[in-house]
Amino acid sequence: MGLENLQHNFLTGTVEGLVKWARASSSWGANFGLACCAMEMMASGAANFDLARFGMEVFRASPRQADVLIVAGRVSQKMAPVLRQVYDQMMEPKWVISMGVCASTGGMFNNYAIVQGVDQIVPVDVYAPGCPPGPETLIHSILTLHQKIRTGEITRRSSTGQGAGIHLEPASHPPARLQAL
Repeated sequence: MGLENLQHNFLTGTVEGLVKWARASSSWGANFGLACCAMEMMASGAANFDLARFGMEVFRASPRQADVLIVAGRVSQKMAPVLRQVYDQMMEPKWVISMGVCASTGGMFNNYAIVQGVDQIVPVDVYAPGCPPGPETLIHSILTLHQKIRTGEITRRSSTGQGAGIHLEPASHPPARLQAL
């Protein structure tokens, strides 16, 4: 019969499975609250909803201590470079939750001053819909992200910086511009 038929448990689990479980169980959020969605994000950390049961009891003030960036609210053109800088300062692996319709699509602010989707600035892994989405919706998004972390690859980012779940196949031959060199 062999070991391949043996169910994975504490003793027979893989190191990769252990790393995925640890990452999903201890993801720390960096708060990037910009509008009314930020109030709902703060409420999700209160005692009524208790993010501590998901290992996210403290929102980190430093991006170097966080691995989940929660963008809550509309992103203005002036704030976009700051958002990208915070994202770039986070250590790998890192994930992004876009909270609210304003962060996801620009919402009702269809003008030159508001970025029409935070995915134009940083790769988004999970979208939390609503205006504003309640703490329950954010918790559901966090659980969805945890599921993606548990089922994804350990090294999940490609060289292009695209989000989770995007796997690029290596090219069989170099592009034409590189062949000329």
